[in-house]
Formats: sequence, structure tokens, C-alpha cells
Amino acid sequence: MSTGNSAGKQSPSRVGAALCVQIFSGFLLLVLQALCLPAAQAEPSVSEQLDRIERRGNFQAQDSVQELGVLQSRLAPGSREQLHLLCLKGSLLARLREEDQLSTLLAQLADWPDAASKPQANLVSHLLKARRLAMLGQLEPAKKEMAGLAAYTPPSTPLPLLINAYQLLGRLQSDTGQIELALASLHMALKLAESSGSNWRRANTQIDLADAYVQAMQFERAEQTVAEALKDVERDPDPTLLYAVHTMRGIVYAELGRIQLAGQAKQEALRVARQSELPDRIALALANYADFHLKQGNYPEALKHAEESLPLARKEKDLSTESVALANMGLAKIALKRTAEGKRDVLASTEIELKRGALSGAALGFHELGTYLEKAGDLAGSVEAYHQHRKLIDQVLREETLKAVLEAQANYDDERRDKELQLLNRDMSLKNEQLLARNLQLKLWAALAGCVVLFGVLMVLAYQRIRKTNESLAHSNAALRKQSERDPLTGLSNRRHFQAAIKRLADQGKLSGTVFLIDIDHFKRINDVHGHAAGDTVLVDIAKRLRATLREDDLVVRWGGEEFLIVVETTDPNYANVLAQRLLDQIGEQPVTHGALHIAITASIGFATFPVAPHGLALSWERAIDLVDTVMYMAKAHGRNKAYGIESIEASDEATLLALAGRMEAAWHEGSVQLRALSGPVCPAIACEAAVPA
Repeated sequence: MSTGNSAGKQSPSRVGAALCVQIFSGFLLLVLQALCLPAAQAEPSVSEQLDRIERRGNFQAQDSVQELGVLQSRLAPGSREQLHLLCLKGSLLARLREEDQLSTLLAQLADWPDAASKPQANLVSHLLKARRLAMLGQLEPAKKEMAGLAAYTPPSTPLPLLINAYQLLGRLQSDTGQIELALASLHMALKLAESSGSNWRRANTQIDLADAYVQAMQFERAEQTVAEALKDVERDPDPTLLYAVHTMRGIVYAELGRIQLAGQAKQEALRVARQSELPDRIALALANYADFHLKQGNYPEALKHAEESLPLARKEKDLSTESVALANMGLAKIALKRTAEGKRDVLASTEIELKRGALSGAALGFHELGTYLEKAGDLAGSVEAYHQHRKLIDQVLREETLKAVLEAQANYDDERRDKELQLLNRDMSLKNEQLLARNLQLKLWAALAGCVVLFGVLMVLAYQRIRKTNESLAHSNAALRKQSERDPLTGLSNRRHFQAAIKRLADQGKLSGTVFLIDIDHFKRINDVHGHAAGDTVLVDIAKRLRATLREDDLVVRWGGEEFLIVVETTDPNYANVLAQRLLDQIGEQPVTHGALHIAITASIGFATFPVAPHGLALSWERAIDLVDTVMYMAKAHGRNKAYGIESIEASDEATLLALAGRMEAAWHEGSVQLRALSGPVCPAIACEAAVPA
């Protein structure tokens, strides 16, 4: 509705008043809008938008690429923000396998206009090439792309770029079996994330670090790390991180035998994945949920979830998830008496892992295959799978690699103790300064008063006090050192102490003595049925039995989890046989009492005397333990509650010995290797009644 020209004219005074009212009203409205406008409606900065897109990760990857394209048009060429943007965009393009767009982006980085940030553009280029190679399953070439990372440091290199680079390098190193290097890279990423002040970056890094701890078989440390990640995610919830942290919690809890918690975590990860509607995330969540059902013994459900995961993974060309789905599908089939078919699936999974260079994954696949074939009655196939596992684990966690992992782990543990010592030393320094100041005052008063005798007495008292304080500090330091070399649960020596003590028994690097490796049978089942407190009681009781059986000078080590290592200074094979039988009897004759429970315990033992008869072949302690480990697995594969000892190997050089060790079962039957097989006691009636069900 509008007014026409026939309306009456208003007086000039009324027009002026109306105009003033309109101007004042408009001004008042602008002021009210300015005061009432929420601060959150202000447009976020470019850095905030990039962080938001990075947090979203691979969720809605195509949408993220489009959003980055719009944002890119607003950025100045050669700026740090553009560098961050291209890194995110290139990672998403590698994920989406958009090769043409990724090649164009790499060309932009090669022609980077800003000379000052040219090195950082080069780093982004290497990072994106590494991601592309990793997506294609070429892990070793991907790792080579990251070889020059150490040359880049803050503040010249943006923190988000460095964190992403160290995370990627750590994952590649972990997948290819370089566990000690992976831990170092991921700890560097964590330190950088902490310095950035970002909870979500810290949580994201901790998830990768927990995965590396799982690969290193440091499950308790993995649990601590993923718990810290969960706290950070709960402070600032995010769908990408929720999915990742619940997935990792499921993996860690499954390894610790906490099946109910593992199931809850993996079910939550599957829920978040289905909400995302991303096929690759759903595929991995289904494959992991299949693993949970395997550990529950619910093999039809495990097969169902693995079979649902496999086509999704193949459609997305996700080799890692395809491998997990195949492995879990095959293990479920073996358990359902479809042994030949299941064995083919698991071997196809290990083949994928080997082609990718993922030695850790292949080693785990062979170990699980050996366990399931043993249950299915295929002992020959089980022993062969165990041998393949041992061959790969030699490259992943044995010899110098394992030693480096343990040393690195000890260094990380020592950081907190060092801080305590620094505080104690600082306190001592302050006290010393106070004593010195007091002494100076005493000297002044003594000089003024001429009380030389009194001054001397006070000086003696001060000296005695300082000496006592220093002695207390020395005792504290000694106690901390001793604590760092003892297993806190059993009180036995740990690996750190072993590495120092073994030098006494290894003349010029070659071991002289007898080595026993003991593995408690079905220990995870004890944890699952009776709880971890009962498992701890078993470990403590077994440690007491071992100490009671052995001499004071014998070296007894908690080797890891439910494994114990014994080194005895004897080269008498008869004594070794007698001691092996005694160890079997001591462990297996009496059940372990935990409250009202009587838990039957047996163990599988491998042992050998070095140098190896009949040619007196000397070996390093690392190689000796590998050899003993091989026969221990034979004891497990042949029914457990047994000890297998090496009496002789027809090998005059280490290469021949290693070849025979790789086919120990066949070499034994051929006569090239002589073994002594001992059996443990039949469990007493009270123990058998309370034994863990099969």
C-alpha cells in the first residue's frame, strides 16, 4: 500500500521534528545492534577456519576440499596460511585419490613464490608425496620422502605442519617395524602438540603414540596414553577424534584381555563411524568389531562383521582395512572348522601386509594364525605359522631394535624421576646456601667476639648436617636407580637390569651359560575369567616359585607380560635338563590361591646351553634368546605344560644354525637337531576342578 500525491502537506516544523525522531531512532537501533550482536557471530580468522577443517579430518573430505578451494582464493600467494591450506588440501586429495588435482597442487608447491618459505613448501611437497605413496601401500618409499624432516624446526616451520609430518613419519616407522624410531618421532609430535596449546592436536598425537606402544607390546603404557587422549577429547568433543580414540581403546583393551571394555569401545567407534556415513571409517570399525567377537568366541558374528567390512574396504582401495577384514574373516572360518578356507584368507592378509612393508601387521597375522591352527588341530601348520611370526618379529622387536625400544622406554620413564631428583637437588642447594650464609654470620660474630672455640663447634655441627643431608640424597638416588631396574609387580629384575647384567655372562658379546624362557599358559584367559587382580596374583606367585627354585646368583627377569627369562651360569646340559623339569614341577604342581579361588597354572619352557653342542658354536645373547624362544613356541604348539631343550645342532657357523632354527620342527625329525622334551605334572584334583575352562 502506498500514499498518493493528494495527501496534505505537513508544516516545516513537524517535518523537522519527524526527521530528528527518525535519525535518533536509527542511531539508537544501530547502537542496540552493536551491543547485542554476539561475539561468536564475528567471522573466524583464516587460521581458525583451517584448524576447524583439519580437525574434521577425512570426514566429509569432498566438502572440505571445496571449502578449502573457496578459502584459497582469499589468501595471498606465498603466505604461511596458504602453505597450511595446501598441506590440508593435498592430504585430502591423496585420500580421495584425485591424482590430477594433487599433481597440480604439487606443481604449485614446486613454483612457490616466496623465497623465505620455500624450504617449508618443499617439506609440504615431501609430506604429500609420502601420503600418496602410503595410500598406495608403498610404505618404504613413503618413509624415504620424510628423510629430511629433522632439518625443519620451529618457529621458521609452522607447528601444525611439523606435527603432521612427525605423526606421519611415526606411523610409517611403526608399520614398517621401526618401533624405536616411531616412538621417538611420535614423542616429538606430542611435544610440539603440547607447545601449541591445542587439546585436540595433543589427543590426535596420543592416539598414534598408543598404537605404537601396542606394536611394541607395551600395553600398559598404551592404556595410559589412550586414557590421556580420551580426557583431552572429552574436554573438547570432536567426531573424528571420538571415532579414533574409541577405536584405539578397543584395540588396547582387547590386548589387555578386558573384553567387555573392548567391546563397548569398538561398538561406540562403529556408532560414530556409521553417523559419519564414510565407507572407509565404517569398514575399519566393522573389521575391529569382528576382532572383538573373535576374542569373545562368537565366531559367526565375527565372520558376519568381517564379511560386511571387506567389500567396503576394497571399494575404497583401503589396503590396511582390507588386510584386517581378511585376517579376522579367516580366523573366524578356522574356528568354525573351515580350516583350509580360513587359512587362505589369513595368508592373503599377511601377503598384503608384506607387500605394504607393514612387518608388524604381518607378524601379528602369523601369530594369530598359529594360535587358531593349534586349536583346530593343525599342528604342522601352527608350527610353520609360529616360525614365520618369529622370523618377522626378529626384525620388529628383537635384537638391537628391542634393546633400543626398551632403552627409549626407560628414558621416557626416567624423565619424571629426573624431575624429582632435580627438585631434590635444588632443595639441597638451597639448604647448602642457607648453611653457608649461617656459617658466614657465625664467622663474623666469632671474629667480633673472639669465640674461636664456639665457631669451631658450630662449623663441625654444620658439616655433620650437610654430610647427613648429602648421604640422604645419595641413598635416595641409589633407591631410585634400583627401583628403575626392578619390575614393580614381581620384584624381579626388568629388562633394563638384564642388559647391564648380561655383559658379565657374555664374554666379547658371546653368551656362556644356560637360558630358560618361560611363558605362562593361557594367561590371557586367566585375566578374562578371573580378572586382572587374579592375573597379578599369578605373576607374583610364579615369581616367588622361581626365586625359591633357583640359586641366589642366577639371573631371573620378568621378560614382559607373562614371560620370564632365566640365565644360569652353567654349561652342563644334564643340570639344565634337571632344572627345566624342576621348574615345570614348581610351576604346575600347586594351584595359585587368589582369595577363594585355586587357579591351576602350567607353563611352556624353552631352554638351551651355550655354546651350542656339538661344535661349540658361540652366539650373542640376543641370538641365543631368539633360539630359545623358538623351542618355547614348539612346547606351546605341542600341547603346552612342556619344556623343550636344545641338546645339539649340527651347525658349525651361525648362518647354518639360523637356517636350521627357521625350520626347527623339520630339522628335529631329520636328526639335524637334537631336542629334549619334558612334560610337566598332571594338575592336582583341586586345581583341575578350578582350572580355567578351555
